[in-house]
Order: sequence, then structure tokens, then C-alpha cells
Amino acid sequence: MNIPPSGRDAGVILLMLSRVPGLGPARINAITSYLGCTPGLLDAASDDFLRVPGIGTRLAEEIAGFLGDRTKRRTAEQAAHEQMEQAEQVGARLVTIFDPLYPDLLRQIYDPPPCLFVRGTFSRPEPPSLAVVGTRKATLYGKKAASGFSEALALRGFEIVSGLAYGIDQAAHEAALRAGGRTIAVLASGIDNIYTDPRGKLWPKIIEQGAIVSEEWFGTEPLPGKFPKRNRIISGMTLGTLIVESDLQGGSLITASFALEQNREVFAVPGNIYSASSRGTNRLIQSGQAKAVTGTDDIIEELRLPHGNHIPNRPEKAFFPQAPLSDEEKRLLAEMEEEPLHLDRLAEKTGIDISVLLVLLFELELKKAVIQLPGQFFQKNR
Repeated sequence: MNIPPSGRDAGVILLMLSRVPGLGPARINAITSYLGCTPGLLDAASDDFLRVPGIGTRLAEEIAGFLGDRTKRRTAEQAAHEQMEQAEQVGARLVTIFDPLYPDLLRQIYDPPPCLFVRGTFSRPEPPSLAVVGTRKATLYGKKAASGFSEALALRGFEIVSGLAYGIDQAAHEAALRAGGRTIAVLASGIDNIYTDPRGKLWPKIIEQGAIVSEEWFGTEPLPGKFPKRNRIISGMTLGTLIVESDLQGGSLITASFALEQNREVFAVPGNIYSASSRGTNRLIQSGQAKAVTGTDDIIEELRLPHGNHIPNRPEKAFFPQAPLSDEEKRLLAEMEEEPLHLDRLAEKTGIDISVLLVLLFELELKKAVIQLPGQFFQKNR
């Protein structure tokens, strides 16, 4: 294999290849593995592409024809450069599969993304990692379980990976941040479209203590077909996947199936047999596809990792999850009741603008003073 170029050149070539009809991640990786990822690849003949396993005569001709068409090639190259520029504008970068920073575990799956758009940083050396996923319609039990596992694992040195969706995913990210740990959010859209957190309640903190990543181009909308692709990355980046709550159908079960295909561990939190939110997780356990877990030791023992792992250089404040409240936070907490209150009712009661209120409530959640319930309800936790 030819020595691949580094940095921008490799990124542009891989992005251009992704514009060729019929080429997905597995085929692009096969092409660059056999023919190299050099500028000369763009001038290869159909016979060259035909040497690559999985590339038939018709597709080989289509690839060579696309790259040999001056207009199509120029358009693809211009689009690739524009993507690189958009990444730079938001402080992101394109990490290719040839980059030493590319996640090692992800590189091992059948169809790793040839490149990832990344806002934030990948840690080196790579810490042990676990995916924590589940339903968007999480119950209080599910959120508590996701938070408990994620916080405890982060305190023991695990990087928590999830999809930044409502419900279980966001609870997992928040708990990892609260513990001062690292967390990675994988999107089904471009990293410029953080559609589940438009007010920036969570994602800026994720960038500070981890990364937001996607293989999708800037401007890509989160269409249904993008989510299975996203889910294979979530499971592929990690040693195992923990399903907290899921019905019999859902994205988290797709993530579990990818994890099994990738020869990774699958864990599930047992749930209420009368709850629809637990039917999927209980079925995984019942069928032997997932190991039932009730504590972090169950996961660590299965992964055969040492118990004493701790996050290096963890911020001092992470050791004190019950951090002091600001005067403004104390005033808000005094207006809250023991019973859950809806966000709109809180805004009416306190006279605080909703955009400001959401920020205050998020800080109170991080300090474990407030619990958020489904439907934008909040209640005291102290």
C-alpha cells in the first residue's frame, strides 16, 4: 500500500470519494487500502479499481468515469474544500482514518467512517469507553440509572459515549460531565446542527470535556436513515454498550445489534415488567443478547478492566458534585416545590426569562439540586 498523505490532503481525497455514487465507507476504505490515498488515486483507471475486492466492473467504470469527468471532479473537490473551511470556522477539524488521533476501536469495525468531523478532542492514550444509550421517552427510573452508571464509570476513568438525544442519552452525557469525566456525542446530522440542544445547554460543555463527532457533512439534516449509521459509530468507538431503557423497537436496540456484530459487549439495565420503556431491555436479557447489570462492577468485571481506574487531570471541582449554589440559584430553588413544576409554570412564578431559566436549571441539575423529568418538568432534589 502507498503511504497515505496526512492532514488536509487525505481529508479532501476521502471527501471527494464519498461523493461518488455507490461508494460507502467500506468500499472507500478498501480502495484506499489497495490503491493508496494519494492524489494519483483520483486519476486511476477502471482496471485499477477493478483490482479492489468488492468493486465490480460496472462500479469500477462509474468511479473512473466520475473522477475523469472534469466538471464532477471539480465540483466534488470544491465541496470538499468548503467542508474543511466550515470545520475551521467553528474550531473543528476533520480526522481521517489515517490520522493517529482516529479512535483505535472504531478503526477495527467492518465499515469505519473514512473521516470524522470533530469539535473537541480525542484523548490519547484512549481511556476505556462505554456507550450508554436508551429511549428518548425516559422514565425517572431510566434517567436515574443512566446518570448513576455514567457518573460512577466516569469517576473510574471511563469515557462515556452516546448520541445526545433526549432522555437517556442526555442524562448519560450530563452525568459524565458532572463527574468531571470525558464524554463523546455522536450525531446523525452535521456537527453544525445540534438539533437536540439548540440553546447550547449541554454541547459546549461536551466540547470542553470531550468531543462532538459525526461522519455527516456540514448542513446535513438528521434524516431517519442517518441514525443507524450514527449508531454503528457509537458502538464501534466503545468496549461495550449499556442499554438503559428501550421498547421492543428503537435506535438503542439497533446500537446493541451493531455492538454484537462488532464483537463488543452488550449490557442492559433490568426494568419494570409493566413498563413499555423496559420491554426491549428485558427482552435483550431474556434472549441472552445482553448481560443484566445492577452496578458498575458488573460491567468492569465483564470487560476485565482494573477497578482502580481514575481520570487523569480531573478538574478539582469534579470531586464536589454538591457544589455551593449561587444566590440566583438559591432564589430559584426557593420558588420550587417538592412536587414537579413545568418549565412554563416556573417561568411565570419566578419572572425569569425561559432562556435564562434553562441555564439556571441546568446548573442546578449538575449540582444535583434539581431533577428534570420528562415533559420539561422539574423538581427539587435536596
